[in-house]
Amino acid sequence: MVIRIDFNSEEAIYMQLRNQIILGIATCQLREGDLLPSVRQLAEEVGINMHTVNKAYSVLRQEGLVKVDRRHGAVIAINADRLRDLEEMRRDLIIILAKASCKNISRKEVHALIDDIYEGYGGL
Repeated sequence: MVIRIDFNSEEAIYMQLRNQIILGIATCQLREGDLLPSVRQLAEEVGINMHTVNKAYSVLRQEGLVKVDRRHGAVIAINADRLRDLEEMRRDLIIILAKASCKNISRKEVHALIDDIYEGYGGL
């Protein structure tokens, strides 16, 4: 998987990295048990600070998508705690849907957008 960072983006670099890894998992470019590059290796490849990579890996670990092992490094490990994941998604969607409502985006448009995005992930 190729990681591309937009250094001109207002989004924090560690979040760009986190988001690309999540998209890699969702599109099956990264699978359960796959090793991520070491912090040092990824920092060098992308041209960013090691602390930035470490922060992205820490966030992914907290979100239950990565397990950090001292011997093997960061490993894709999808969290099986479905109820916690659904509650987290609910909190995120509350804000996203509130913004959509403020911008007069209809429920039908939101559903069509979600369906379109899910099709991009193989219709999960």
